Amino acid sequence: MPHPKTHVRRVYDPLLRVLHWTIALSVVLLIASSQLAEAFEHGPWESAIWNLHILTGYGLTAALLTRLLWGLVGPASARWRDLWHPATWKASLKKLRLPSAHRAGHDPIASLAYLFAYGVMALMVVTGLGLAASEFNTGPLAAWLGNAGWVEDVTEDPHEFGFALLLGFAGLHMAALVFHQLRGERVAQSMVTGKQYLDAERGVQHD
Repeated sequence: MPHPKTHVRRVYDPLLRVLHWTIALSVVLLIASSQLAEAFEHGPWESAIWNLHILTGYGLTAALLTRLLWGLVGPASARWRDLWHPATWKASLKKLRLPSAHRAGHDPIASLAYLFAYGVMALMVVTGLGLAASEFNTGPLAAWLGNAGWVEDVTEDPHEFGFALLLGFAGLHMAALVFHQLRGERVAQSMVTGKQYLDAERGVQHD
């Protein structure tokens, strides 16, 4: 049941939620497939697993491009300005403390992590397309970069670095969800139902 002093507000639109889960599942599948491909290296399944990895990368690319466009033309909670809170970031850094209240829409501090994650995923997409072309001679860049050894040399290390950053973000994201849940804030399900439970007086989320 909602807290007596809370009101339920539908904030996140269906397309934003679909894109959120598409991106999240794509990242999980990309991480899993890369590890499985290394585990089955030189085995009969290696090629099939790498093909799955590449196809999932195309799916992530499409989802990110759609998210980019939706951030320009979508509803208020999907717009990029809903993720841009430099004044709050500056104040939190100066005071070394998190904001005391949550607003409708994206959390200001979490927004900074999301923007960082989008940047890392963009890096992964660009380097991944280069690797697909240079290693497997496939993808939209294959006609120009197919079997180009120098491309692999340039993109492999950034791709692996981005992989490590994504793992760190995923762990931090899950820890933050647990943290909010322990504080009685219903955050985790907002990307399922699209609803936020906001304090009628302060704008703080309650269980």
